[in-house]
Amino acid sequence: MFTAAQTLHALQHDAKAAATYTLVTEPDQGLTPIYNLIASAKKSIDMTMYELTDVTVTTALAKAAAAGIAVRVILNQSGSDKTVNGPAYNQLQESKCGVHWANPAYADTHQKTITVDQGTSAIMTLNLTPEYYPSSRDFAVITNNAADIAAIETTFDADFTNAAITPPTGENLVWSPTNATSALETLISGATKTLLISQEEFDDETLVAAVEAALKRGVQATLVQENLDNEYGTTLTALKNAGARIAVYTSKTGYYIHAKTVLADYGTPNAKLFVGSENFTTNSLTKNRELGLIFSDSACMAGVNAAISADYTNGTPF
Repeated sequence: MFTAAQTLHALQHDAKAAATYTLVTEPDQGLTPIYNLIASAKKSIDMTMYELTDVTVTTALAKAAAAGIAVRVILNQSGSDKTVNGPAYNQLQESKCGVHWANPAYADTHQKTITVDQGTSAIMTLNLTPEYYPSSRDFAVITNNAADIAAIETTFDADFTNAAITPPTGENLVWSPTNATSALETLISGATKTLLISQEEFDDETLVAAVEAALKRGVQATLVQENLDNEYGTTLTALKNAGARIAVYTSKTGYYIHAKTVLADYGTPNAKLFVGSENFTTNSLTKNRELGLIFSDSACMAGVNAAISADYTNGTPF
């Protein structure tokens, strides 16, 4: 006979063992995996999106709502994004989808997440904006981790009504503005051999210091950074002087590093991967609503390592 505690532990172990993670790499794979996820819904679709201009997506959401599926969408409204997201908001509202302008308590709702049937979530670095699909490095992780999805849905319910919440973190979740800085600092500080980082924006002093400290203790740190107009030159110079290997991308119209990832100690038993919406800026980490995850799926780590290593090779040395 098992005690109640033993039974609960066994159920938690089975749930964790059953969790799967699928990496979607952009622009290589295109949006078909995301479109297929939305089309798979039988009961519900909950989406939080910084920018939504993809008519394929809005049409699919409208079709789902017409079929009786409960559709709820949170769209960012700060700055120009209320204009950017206005057509999608109007189409969704007219289609009887639940649609909500994001909580103004956050500087931006920069999160990019889709949850279907309360059983599968895509946690993404990409916005649903077709003009950027062909030329942006981005990732999505599609998972059925029950603890993480429950936490995502609990937070969505609060954000959909502008209710205050400290988001639960499930097993793997990294939320702004609550645990993001500490979780990412811990990930970087825990590296013993290598760090492979991709970022669109990077000037948060805590994370700069964490990478510098890693370099000082002998960790090989490689950074692939978007650096249009040398916006992050100060950060990059500091990290270069500390021993980092850095490649940058600077084209206004060409290939663009939009992914936000950290791969620590790849190829070792302690390897961990972060994928999410968080840029390495103080605003992103402490003022926005953002979501990422830190986990250790071998196939996802291999995919990010291959893509970002290729981006490093193809970038311009800083």
